[in-house]
Amino acid sequence: MNILVLCTGNSARSILLESILNRFGEGRVTAWSAGSKPAGQVHPQSLRLLQAKGFDTSAARSKSWDEFEGPQAPVMDAVITVCGSAASEPCPIWPGAPVRAHWGVEDPAAADEADWDVAFETAYAQLKRRADAFLALDFETLDADKLRDRMNLIGQD
Repeated sequence: MNILVLCTGNSARSILLESILNRFGEGRVTAWSAGSKPAGQVHPQSLRLLQAKGFDTSAARSKSWDEFEGPQAPVMDAVITVCGSAASEPCPIWPGAPVRAHWGVEDPAAADEADWDVAFETAYAQLKRRADAFLALDFETLDADKLRDRMNLIGQD
């Protein structure tokens, strides 16, 4: 299953979930992340957290969702948005994917630098729980409507 994880800046939450899905998906999932207004670099605390947890971050980069349009782009089976609700944060909409789900997480990058450790660990833990719940599904056999419903329920934890 090809999954695109979207948020606005593609520097923290979407990078975290992309990494989690690729590592723990064990070949069942290939995830990418992108932003509608990419920050241009991965947040340094995202990289520190992932590295501390044993993730390879050498390919992590903040990128535009434009990279996932056109005939050369991989076909997405699902799109997950991870924007939170603080400060009326805009959440990008991706047309065309058969399954769309929202797993909102508050932006840890918006926290004061003194609070980054806690904010990023909290976001990681929430995304990891949701990824684990998703990966526990027999998603290969679910039709698009049932998969969307289950994925949206996961996002409400």
